[in-house]
Amino acid sequence: MPSSAGPSIDTITEGGRVTQVGEGQEAEESAPQVMTFGAPTAGEILAERYELVEHINNDSAGRLVWRGVDVILRRPVAVVLRYPGGDSATEMLQGAVAASRVIHPNLVGVYDAIDEAERAYVVREWVDGQSLRELVVDGPLDPARATTIGNAVASALAAVHATGMVHGNVHPGTVMISDDGRVVLADARTDGADSQQSDVRAIGGVLYFALTGHWPHAEAPLRGATAGHGRAAIPDAVRDAGGALAAPRQIRAGVPAYLDDLTMDLLDAEIEPPSSDVLAAELARLDVPADEQFLDNAGPLRFTADTGEEPSPLAAAGGRKVAIGIAGLLAVALVGLLIGITTLRGGDNDPQTNPVAAPSSSAPGDDATPAAVTAGPLKISAARIIDPEGDRTEVRNADRVFDGNEDEGWETQTYRGRANFGNLKKGMGVWIDLGGEHTVKSVQVLLSARGASAQLYAGTTDRPSSSSGDAQLFADYKKTAIGQPFEEHEGTKMTFNGFNADQKYRYLLFWITELPSSDGGYKLGVQEITVQGS
Repeated sequence: MPSSAGPSIDTITEGGRVTQVGEGQEAEESAPQVMTFGAPTAGEILAERYELVEHINNDSAGRLVWRGVDVILRRPVAVVLRYPGGDSATEMLQGAVAASRVIHPNLVGVYDAIDEAERAYVVREWVDGQSLRELVVDGPLDPARATTIGNAVASALAAVHATGMVHGNVHPGTVMISDDGRVVLADARTDGADSQQSDVRAIGGVLYFALTGHWPHAEAPLRGATAGHGRAAIPDAVRDAGGALAAPRQIRAGVPAYLDDLTMDLLDAEIEPPSSDVLAAELARLDVPADEQFLDNAGPLRFTADTGEEPSPLAAAGGRKVAIGIAGLLAVALVGLLIGITTLRGGDNDPQTNPVAAPSSSAPGDDATPAAVTAGPLKISAARIIDPEGDRTEVRNADRVFDGNEDEGWETQTYRGRANFGNLKKGMGVWIDLGGEHTVKSVQVLLSARGASAQLYAGTTDRPSSSSGDAQLFADYKKTAIGQPFEEHEGTKMTFNGFNADQKYRYLLFWITELPSSDGGYKLGVQEITVQGS
């Protein structure tokens, strides 16, 4: 008969690896003692159906977790027993019954809930794999995998919330990753104090933990545990001298700005979170295979309403801006529809019914369709460094960004402390002059290193001769952004394609907001800028 404390979770292995079942935080050295009267033994059959095979551990609430077998259906199950039953087990049983009504691939299936007075037990799906807590022991996850896990949890909660219920127990110990890669949420345990909003906020904690390996809620540790104590506790998050939570990007490199913003917004009590279905849709938009480089151009995710942007159609419930990617997909769909209509109409050239754009006033006056102008490389006639908040020590060698030599270019100084120029300035830019107005198709910028953040702007005024005019130039150019910003771009080439085909451009500004790490600090070189157009 196993002892009341049960074997440590670290000692139970199957096939050489830890087998978890996700029932809250694993037992700590100070875990509550479990009543042993009538304690089960291996081989015992409960309810004439569920054979107990192996005692796995005691969870943070003092419940015994067993691996078992459904002798009727011959499938493995997890059996969670609580002593005593009756009124003491009401919350556990009610949570299990509620969870059993929701069927979703990212939720652990609940098969049975039985109260025998002296003990009560829940029978549910057995998961071979690891909890998120165990998975992150080897180090924080890459942003792509963290996004996948966050998407799965949000999808599971969306299914729960659609029924009007609350999960109430979302944390790294109840997020399970099976051996086949499936992500499931276990152990619903609402106690009446939880809400759907608190469930959604908990996803912020899960993302933060996956990205950093730290738990952001020192004031609200996992149930039955004290953050920072005991061998199974999760380390508290990094904080500044005032106790403010450090963002994931301040803890490690490679976290995209918009994923960092999303995580911190979910953790911010002053910002109303989105509903779980809206959050799941946004995370699903980002949850694509890593080899598709979704982090390069997926765009920002913010829920704050005071950005100055027009509210999106999905922002009605709190002003959240989470429809950027969806709007892009709709635009692509509309273009496809117009092309399809054009194709079906065949030779119909009626300008009132043909969706193809009519020739401009500069087109030839005869009936022949003018030949399309082929885009080619445009000559850059001049380049200068824009440094509104600097001391002018970094403005030399701007001509190297268009000399045709990719081995040399203009570079910043090395900044210390933070990627945003050491928190000394909002950014720096490379201003280029095309020598005249042109139709521009794309701009490609070759950088010296991976991990920079930048944006391309366009303007109509020449760069002022004095440095005092840099701030005004940047303010004017910032009004015309070209395409989406590259936030923490993982490659060394940035390509901007968001030019208006009906507009001509002469002056462009490549504006850098964050630098990649280099030699203990942060530094970036712009090796070459090339422009395609006509």
